[in-house]
Amino acid sequence: MVLNRKKKKLEELQRTFGEVKDDSFHFDLIERYFRAKDNSKAFQTLSDKTCNDLDFNELFMFVDRTHSKVGQQYFYQTLRTIPQSDHYSDETLIGHFLNDPDFRTSVQLQLEKLKSTDAYYISTLFQEEHQKAPGWFFICKILSVLCLVSVLLIPVSQQIIFFLFGIFIINMMIHFWNKRNLYQYLGSIPQLLRLTKVASELYKDERLTTQNSELGKSLIAISGIKRRLSFFRLEAKMDNDMAALVAGLIELFKILFLIEPLFLFGVLKRLDSMRREMDDVFSFVGKIDVLLSVASLREGAPKYCIPKINVQTKKLQAKNLYHPLLPDCVENDINIDQKSVLLTGSNMSGKTTFIRTVGINVISGLTLNTCFAADFEMPRMRVFSAIRISDDLLNDKSYYFEEVLTIKTMLEAGTQKYPNLFLLDEIFKGTNTIERISAGKAVLSSLAGGENIVLVSTHDIELADLLHDEYALFHFSENVNHKTVDFDYRIKDGKLKT
Repeated sequence: MVLNRKKKKLEELQRTFGEVKDDSFHFDLIERYFRAKDNSKAFQTLSDKTCNDLDFNELFMFVDRTHSKVGQQYFYQTLRTIPQSDHYSDETLIGHFLNDPDFRTSVQLQLEKLKSTDAYYISTLFQEEHQKAPGWFFICKILSVLCLVSVLLIPVSQQIIFFLFGIFIINMMIHFWNKRNLYQYLGSIPQLLRLTKVASELYKDERLTTQNSELGKSLIAISGIKRRLSFFRLEAKMDNDMAALVAGLIELFKILFLIEPLFLFGVLKRLDSMRREMDDVFSFVGKIDVLLSVASLREGAPKYCIPKINVQTKKLQAKNLYHPLLPDCVENDINIDQKSVLLTGSNMSGKTTFIRTVGINVISGLTLNTCFAADFEMPRMRVFSAIRISDDLLNDKSYYFEEVLTIKTMLEAGTQKYPNLFLLDEIFKGTNTIERISAGKAVLSSLAGGENIVLVSTHDIELADLLHDEYALFHFSENVNHKTVDFDYRIKDGKLKT
């Protein structure tokens, strides 16, 4: 029976490799690791504004092929954080996953052990503050010792039972006070044990050891408190009356000697000194799952390429570029060299989708080393956007004011030493024509300076005439018949003339 289940599981893993996950996504839990992590050393952390503009959550649901909750959190962190260096060293392991099905499924089986929702809370053990023992907690140790002495003295004097009963009442109050503290860790600590075991198994394979050659030290450190952590696995299973009776006796024993509060705060104190080690183990397993997910993404993609990160700035080239979330998406080429891009065209012709397509591919290329194109070349750059803007009535901000604040952020970023990709859709459409054109010209000229690349769409043909020296002009057009309007979604040279 067990062998049959394992065989079916292996067949399922082989069959679904390369497919989009059929799963629910709890972004409030998936984001926890990212929100609490210090990303100050990253090249850029994508803002919530840019993520909203580029439909980040939908993109994540498409590219995420992870098998563990740890890997899913680490994948979210990876996709939202542009690193300082390239990912080419990871290509060897991705190649192993693509070319060795037996190796791949053995790793998948290990990662599947961390599919429980409780695994989302492992990161809180090394990212968040732990519960602190109250100032009077030393009394618990005294009460526990008094209970032990009282039990031992019962054969000598039965009167001691009354004293023991009084202590038991006090201990019961402390025991149930501590339950609230204990419940916070009943999910995360057992999952930490499971994570450590999974990491230990994965670390035995030399193809995976290269991800962190020093991980053994962290595993040994956590294993030093393994027995104490195992206490949190002692959860009674009320399958029958006998099990309930045993569980009740164990609970009385824990109340009598204050086992739970003493163990809890003792373990938390040890874990507090092992934050780096826990983070190492979490990152090791998470990154392996991410690389396996990238392999699956590539396996299922109709077309992909590894981007070329060039030293030359202000140059972005792509062939057969497409949007991964659009089925049967029309592919386009783009060649940006020392100029930015201004797009004209009618509504629904594909301008905004094309801008998003470039943005998504830049992000996936810099974070996952994977682009949805036949060829993609770009510099390492930060991504900013002003595409999906709305007013903020609760904070008394109009649409126009929200757009001005977004543009201000871009102008400030444009003066720094890093190359930037600015994505804008219908700049200043919240104001009148004269102000829109004059302000748009000034802002777009400023943003296109230095090493920055700008992709902007507009209906204002006047902007195309004013910016033709700084911007390469492209357009999307439609075919108008007697009864229909058809779009080919092909990018074309020059400004729109119809």
